[in-house]
Amino acid sequence: MEVQGDLKYLTGFGNEFASEDPRCPGALPKGQNNPQKCPYGLYAEQISGTAFTAPREYNQRTWVYRIRPSVMHSPFTPVKNNPNVTQDWNENDPNPNQFRWKPFDFPPASKSVDWIEGLNTVCGAGETRSRNGIAVHVYTCNSPMKNKAFYNADGDLLIVPQQGILKVTTELGILEVNPLEIAVIPQGIRFSIGVSEESRGYVLEVYDSHFQLPNLGPIGANGLANPRDFLHPSAWYEDQDVPFTIVSKYQGSFFQAQQDHSPFDVVGWHGNYVTYKYDLRRFMTVNSVQYDHCDPSIFTVLTCPSTKPGVAIADFVIFPPRWSVAENTFRPPYYHRNCMSEFMGIISGNYEAKEVSPGGATLHSMMTPHGPDAKCFEMASKAELKPTRVAEGTMSFMFESSLGLAVTKWAEKTCHKLDPDYYKCWTNLKKNFTPNKP
Repeated sequence: MEVQGDLKYLTGFGNEFASEDPRCPGALPKGQNNPQKCPYGLYAEQISGTAFTAPREYNQRTWVYRIRPSVMHSPFTPVKNNPNVTQDWNENDPNPNQFRWKPFDFPPASKSVDWIEGLNTVCGAGETRSRNGIAVHVYTCNSPMKNKAFYNADGDLLIVPQQGILKVTTELGILEVNPLEIAVIPQGIRFSIGVSEESRGYVLEVYDSHFQLPNLGPIGANGLANPRDFLHPSAWYEDQDVPFTIVSKYQGSFFQAQQDHSPFDVVGWHGNYVTYKYDLRRFMTVNSVQYDHCDPSIFTVLTCPSTKPGVAIADFVIFPPRWSVAENTFRPPYYHRNCMSEFMGIISGNYEAKEVSPGGATLHSMMTPHGPDAKCFEMASKAELKPTRVAEGTMSFMFESSLGLAVTKWAEKTCHKLDPDYYKCWTNLKKNFTPNKP
């Protein structure tokens, strides 16, 4: 897929960025945001991602200069389709068991399904009106969004493609997002997703604040995801007078409005409220070089913090290829119970501790025990502890949350991808206790 315009380095969160389509040099006003007359007869419009009075280091907004203001559309009306996107966390009974899903099915070739139509909610918690919570979705689609744009009034979207390239056209420009890359679409930004093949992936939606880089603490100034590796699009516009549908997700429900022109008509913009992408292969892994394990927080790419220090509404964590060198240590993930909820997906390869297929997922809820399966434990307990490459050719990730996640009826009962035998991967763990032999 061809992407119009160059990608630019997102050199630091909170910084100011500016871009204008080279077809209209000087589109950005000089010296002020909202002049009486904008260059080229454009309209000035501000998109605010935070409260006006948020402290400067947290304040996010972008000024866009567009052919028509975004207010030019018909009234929104409810959309009845897509019943599998929900925030009704009470539709299904609570279930503390370990969950594993086989790869989620693609739509049948005979049916055209775009990215919005292919969204399905797996689990979540919280409530959009009070702006607190998250939702985890999967998408499976085979057709581009045609003359259709979407925006999420409920929060940010972090998109993780597992199969198929996404061409993400946004008001601020175009991003091509491949598997092993992620894209973040902030709350309210309009976008359209094009695909040319069967595509599948995962979506983390946060209702609270916005994603940011985690604090590095004792790690220091360098490591994990480096700010310079995040890319934002260059301004690119299309001036098309064609019927266009604007789809909104608002308070968990879908609405649509009609307009007679493309919403992707921004000729220039400046600000720090932007769409961006990141290549997961650029992550600089930190790990133990002596014994035992560092906490998995060292694999955090992005976080959405809560108001409680050190506690995240959601973390996006990856487990990339890396060296394992710890001495006298059981090297796979240890058995554990956690006060966080852990949803894990596989982009490619095989997870080291148990069998999870690319395009599938697991969910381990608060204080539900989990860890390596019997086969992994047996092999790792006897392995020669020499420097070893871990997860070669593999990329797995985790959406971790301080919230208790409810599983939807679709994910547990309707999609028919839930593995009822997941618990059996631990039933063959042997009793190795020898009270007379240390």
